[in-house]
Amino acid sequence: MSASATDLSIPLPLLLSAPVPLYSAAQTQQFDVIATANLLAQGYSLMQQAGVAALQILNANWPDANELLVLCGKGNNGGDGMVLATLALARGYRVQVVLTCSTAQLTDCAKLAAADALAQGVAIIAPASIKWPPDESQYVIVDALLGTGLTSDVKPPLQQLICQVNSSLHPVLAIDVPSGINATTGAQLGCAIKAAITVTMIAYKHGLFTGDGAVCCGRLYLAPLTIASDIITSTMPYSHLISWQHLQHSAFFQPRPLDVHKRQLGHVVVIGGDLGYGGAVTLAAGAALRSGAGMVSVITRPEHVTVVLAHYPEAMVYGCNIGQDIRHILNSADVIVIGPGLGQQDWGVQLLQQTMMFTTPLVIDADALNILAAGVLMHNLALRHTVITPHPGEAARLLKLTSADIQADRVNAAQQLAQLYKSSVVLKGLGSLILSGDALSVCYDGNPGMASAGMGDVLSGILASLFAQHCGALPALLPQLVNAAVCLHSAAADLATAGLTPTQTHQTGLLASDVIAQLRSLRN
Repeated sequence: MSASATDLSIPLPLLLSAPVPLYSAAQTQQFDVIATANLLAQGYSLMQQAGVAALQILNANWPDANELLVLCGKGNNGGDGMVLATLALARGYRVQVVLTCSTAQLTDCAKLAAADALAQGVAIIAPASIKWPPDESQYVIVDALLGTGLTSDVKPPLQQLICQVNSSLHPVLAIDVPSGINATTGAQLGCAIKAAITVTMIAYKHGLFTGDGAVCCGRLYLAPLTIASDIITSTMPYSHLISWQHLQHSAFFQPRPLDVHKRQLGHVVVIGGDLGYGGAVTLAAGAALRSGAGMVSVITRPEHVTVVLAHYPEAMVYGCNIGQDIRHILNSADVIVIGPGLGQQDWGVQLLQQTMMFTTPLVIDADALNILAAGVLMHNLALRHTVITPHPGEAARLLKLTSADIQADRVNAAQQLAQLYKSSVVLKGLGSLILSGDALSVCYDGNPGMASAGMGDVLSGILASLFAQHCGALPALLPQLVNAAVCLHSAAADLATAGLTPTQTHQTGLLASDVIAQLRSLRN
């Protein structure tokens, strides 16, 4: 058997000088079908290339490995694994191939791979015959069980096999997607392989960058194979992966003109901070100031005025006990943020009611979302430019679902929210989704240290600040502004966790105020 490698082993971080197109499972399956028809070779040539690519990446990352356990299913994903096993045996590896079906059940191309493997002396065994190696051996497990076609929960006995793999101490290389992950949604379907490295074929799949998919794929590589580029570029991507690495060069972050003055940079009004929650509104105000807003006003409980001013004397802070007291302030706003520490009592409801009497651009977060979800007031979001920023729990309340429902299909949840609330949506979490108009993006920046109180308040302040500074760009550039704000927020968190060496990070104990402190260093 012969197969030639193309430009393989492309690690993702090298690609983020521009947005990276992401595709659904159905789209990548169609690329395979078109390429196979063009090759007139039943697709086996692509399968051979995939096996070569996977083995190259395995060799590069585990150069001392000498034994492989290759787990193969009945589809083309299993065929890729058998190609890898055949090549590895020829290079001196000890190889076990575990086939979860009979050879008669294999797809046509996978049957060719199995025939080649058997002809070269590869031993193909059933799952019950696996000889699990000792933990200290130089051993890699290759996951080629389930590919991009999976749409329902993994069934026994594959569930048991996946659990055995995850409980072992051996590294796992997943081919195309970790088995059990929906390549489109990123949801874990019952159970899923937790890979150290995934080499995905042809194009990046959306589900590898959000939800459980981002957790399970480990370090990600792309093997584009020899597919004509126009097959892919002629298809509209499902979404785009975005990063501060390229967004920092956008027009939103260019140096200010020499003669600029504060009123050209917008007036943000932040509303929130019911009794006991003054910190949330303080963080949102600080983020708006540090990300460049010309003026920031804060409407909060009178008890919190001194607290906000102590942290940010640059802010204009108004104590408010009755909603009607804030109309003159709202009338002067270029952008309003409502929700940080707002609470869900009468005070918060009154303030949200007053906000809905205006058509000023609006950022809605936290308890303002919960008030909307309760259905106790009418909104006018169809008449204004609005961004809502729910985490999965808030999204579930807004849609009358569960958090598990939201995570099962994050894109569908974002689409429902956008339609129901006539807003751009930032669905927070690992691989935050940004849906604005028809543009769907996934944020690549950020880290686990952001799982702490106040991070959402900081994001709200940044969003409002960028909107205020670029009011004239709305609505045409609304998607780009939302993308820029989300990535700026996450990049500041990454900078705040950076250590003294490139590989050193300090994520535990990251505070929202630490993120605010890094915003200036990322802005011109």
